[in-house]
Amino acid sequence: MNNKIMISAGEASGDLHGSGLVHELLKLQPDLEIYGIGGDRMQQQGIHLFYHINEMSVLGFWDVLKRFSFFKKVYSDIVSAMEKIQPQLLILIDYPGMNLKLARAAKKRGIKVLYYIAPQVWAWGSNRIQKIVRLVDKMAVIIPFEQKIFREAGIDADFVGHPLLEMITSKMNRSEFFQNHGLNNDQKVVGLLPGSRPLEVKRLLPELLKTVRQLRVKHPEIQTIISKADSVADNIYQQIVQNNNQVKLIENCTYEIMNHSDLLIVASGTATLESALFTTPLIIVYKVDRLSYLIGKQLIKIDSIGLVNVIAQHKIVPEFIQNQFRCNQLMSEMEPLLFNNDRRINMITELNKIKENLGKPGASFRTAKMAIELMNSKPIS
Repeated sequence: MNNKIMISAGEASGDLHGSGLVHELLKLQPDLEIYGIGGDRMQQQGIHLFYHINEMSVLGFWDVLKRFSFFKKVYSDIVSAMEKIQPQLLILIDYPGMNLKLARAAKKRGIKVLYYIAPQVWAWGSNRIQKIVRLVDKMAVIIPFEQKIFREAGIDADFVGHPLLEMITSKMNRSEFFQNHGLNNDQKVVGLLPGSRPLEVKRLLPELLKTVRQLRVKHPEIQTIISKADSVADNIYQQIVQNNNQVKLIENCTYEIMNHSDLLIVASGTATLESALFTTPLIIVYKVDRLSYLIGKQLIKIDSIGLVNVIAQHKIVPEFIQNQFRCNQLMSEMEPLLFNNDRRINMITELNKIKENLGKPGASFRTAKMAIELMNSKPIS
């Protein structure tokens, strides 16, 4: 029986979703040998890593250009490993800049390719669709409208549901969480999630702290907590927060922060959808270097970048991107979402609809089953 798979997941969200996939793959076929690019979560589930996602982290086009020689080496090393290991299947998780190149290398070597968590062609235009048609054997998509887009382009694509539905859970109730972290259960909390990359935190957190300081001038009872990402070094947070005793830096409690805050301010990315699944009112923010922003503005074909708004197909969550990401702009939305009950209820209602549209739990199992069937060219009963 075929028993070798390679997986490429270059970001924290890919590691998160990839870990569930690796777990289900090994449950279905325990003798599998799985190799590739991932993070701690995937490694804990049994993948043999060639590169860790902490080495792959970039933010914007300029950052990619600065590290071009490194990514060229990564590509070369993975292709060499592909030739040595001779996997029967390559599974790609998002990260299209690198992964579509690896798909081409796999195709040349007769290796089947499954793409799990599709490149966002609906945001970047149709050029990538034609590449996917040529290079990918099967797609497991996690956003409902993607199935139609890819099938119409001639790609064998199935909607498997969203993997976040399997893992969105809070280990503590509000009282326990507040007590453990010295918070007042009778006062409102603003949760800050400034991203999972060091550059994101450096760009976003200072302005977020400035905003909550301004908010506390008017509402001194407001409490502020920051979700610390494992992938960002402690000293980066410490340099920004310094001796600010009005904020609490909390680690290993991301879902509790999402669940028990009264309002979240979240860096654009998977965390916006995670927050939405807890139905906590939120605001989306993001900022990149000027060159990346100007290039992205020309290439991106949609009005909203937040996953919540993309899935809803209309704007239900405020977005403050690049030059709009300023203290006074954020304040104009924070106060109504904290203190206007009608506004809060309206957003919570819309967020509940998002949850209903994402299918049923079990995306990791369905994708693992798809992968093994593709690899062995026969269905699993």
